[in-house]
Amino acid sequence: MVHCPECETSLADSSDIEFVEMDSATGFVRASKRFYTANCAECGRTIGSGVAGAKSNGGAA
Repeated sequence: MVHCPECETSLADSSDIEFVEMDSATGFVRASKRFYTANCAECGRTIGSGVAGAKSNGGAA
């Protein structure tokens, strides 16, 4: 079983993970792709990240 490295909560179900879209509002990256972080739903620690499909407006403001 997988556990959060911060709070040791079991990450056994999809509800144990919170996916957060990162964009230019957070000062991360302004781009045409969607960047996500996977956070522990219990304590909020970021435990992973990834890139999803392109945004429909190409990242334009």
